[in-house]
Amino acid sequence: MPAIDMPLQELQTYSGINPRPGDFEAYWERALSEMRGVDPTIELVPSPFQTPAAECFDLYFTGVRGARVHAKYARPRHSEQPHPAIVQFHGYSGSAGEWADKLSYVSLGFSIFSLDCRGQGGYSEDTGGVVGSTLNGHIIRGLDGDPDHLLFRHIFLDCAQLAGIAIDSPGVDASRVYAMGGSQGGALTIACAALEPRIKKLAPVFPFLSDYRRVWQMDLAKDAYAELKTYFRNFDPQHEREDEIFMKLGYIDIQHLANRIQGEVMMGVGLMDTICPPSSQFAAYNKITAQKRVEIYPDFGHEGLPGFTDKTIQFFLGNY
Repeated sequence: MPAIDMPLQELQTYSGINPRPGDFEAYWERALSEMRGVDPTIELVPSPFQTPAAECFDLYFTGVRGARVHAKYARPRHSEQPHPAIVQFHGYSGSAGEWADKLSYVSLGFSIFSLDCRGQGGYSEDTGGVVGSTLNGHIIRGLDGDPDHLLFRHIFLDCAQLAGIAIDSPGVDASRVYAMGGSQGGALTIACAALEPRIKKLAPVFPFLSDYRRVWQMDLAKDAYAELKTYFRNFDPQHEREDEIFMKLGYIDIQHLANRIQGEVMMGVGLMDTICPPSSQFAAYNKITAQKRVEIYPDFGHEGLPGFTDKTIQFFLGNY
């Protein structure tokens, strides 16, 4: 069959090449401590969109660095017992999406919390304040300063914080809170479950933000990763800082968080993916030590994977 990356047998043992900073664990423990010290000041605003089966709210909370973060929250209107919940994450530059795509889960008795990533296509606030370029992307935002100011650090923490809010929400069964998303949403699903270990199941699809140096090595710093090439061309044209830059990106490389996951994982991968190459995805998957399985689509790239949405529903229902 055609291939754009390693053979499957090699993918299944590939361990990634982007460096992991020596203080990685301390970095994320410090970040989590900052998050836990924030008063979230949760606000629920009833949405104009309502259905006979679903109550819908705009949910706001304060995240790290004082940002007001928005999520869409839909819950069953008539739930007589603790019910499961899902935290959902969107693709790069997108938003929480429309209410309509939440209703299938609400009809099955789930609450669903869909994050708007700060500074992207929804209503979450990006409080800024970084040194250096912010041109063309969030991966490089904060790259020139202290790594504690990397924007994706804050976004990863928003994901964990929203998961904690979901777990503590009235009517939610804290033992049945799950996470899902594709591309950037797949990366955030992995980061969320790594930083909030009470997530019981997660279904990431072709996750982004993994093994940056491998993406660079494959000359795929384009499309969603184009900002990496733009950054080097503008700020390090002779790659004198290349090792330093990839090391700093290691703080927000999901492959290095993956071993913290405790929930059960079902991941979807297309082997023809030229946006988030399969090897970068397997770099994260292979580091997961929790119960896991991968659903492989040999002929598909960064696109809808037929049947995976149905499998995800069955996975969360405990039927698959």
